[in-house]
Amino acid sequence: MFRNNYDNDAVTFSPQGRIFQVEYAQEAVKQGSVVVGLVSRTHAVLVALKRNAEELSSYQKKIIGVDDHLAVAIAGLASDARVLLNFMKQQSLSSKMAYGRPIPLERVVTSIADRAQTNTQQYGKRPYGVGLLVAGVDETGPHLFEFVPSGMTQEMLACAIGGRSQMARTYLERHLEEFEGCSREELVRHGLRALKESMSQDKELTVENTSVGVVGVVAEGKRKGKVESFKLYDGPDVGPLLEASLETAEAEAEVPAGESMDVDS
Repeated sequence: MFRNNYDNDAVTFSPQGRIFQVEYAQEAVKQGSVVVGLVSRTHAVLVALKRNAEELSSYQKKIIGVDDHLAVAIAGLASDARVLLNFMKQQSLSSKMAYGRPIPLERVVTSIADRAQTNTQQYGKRPYGVGLLVAGVDETGPHLFEFVPSGMTQEMLACAIGGRSQMARTYLERHLEEFEGCSREELVRHGLRALKESMSQDKELTVENTSVGVVGVVAEGKRKGKVESFKLYDGPDVGPLLEASLETAEAEAEVPAGESMDVDS
């Protein structure tokens, strides 16, 4: 990866206007396992594929709650993600202490973006080698933000990052118009299907390698409009969600066959 010494630090531009250290950090994100985020009118969902370094190790956590209204999915270097998550937790706690309210999502995302961008301007520092999907809810409703190592953030309707994420992105683009009106369960099913699209054919989603996180607002009943606190489904809790997603996919796959038989008769 020799780039004529323009990649020795993160503060030197190449003649083409590129900062190679930032590009290398983005490559680190692509080495991580895929994470998917979706948002509807009432909920934001994070779905992640977990990895274990070896057979004897446990699976790495991919979705972490920051506050009752806020959670993050990571792709890339987990150690860099830990630093950013600790900073986000400090910001969230400071907001509660100073203002007596949960921190708005856009503010906390901007804070970590500023922190990451500073690393591209100071000699001796390097960009964070991690990408984040930040999902949460505030007084304006559910939101999903993407964070990249350059310090750029943008709000998304749906997003997938990490290795083999392009297949998941294709699924999300194909069903994008459906997400806004989805219920909580339907949004989770779409997330799991997008995650499955990113896997090779000989791999399956299991309770060991899958995590699901959901946060949103209550859509009906006496608590309508109230925040539905972040809930992480991990281990055996993921089982019913996987089964529901599989049953729905099988039912949809059988519909065209039934229609063709009616036409033939």
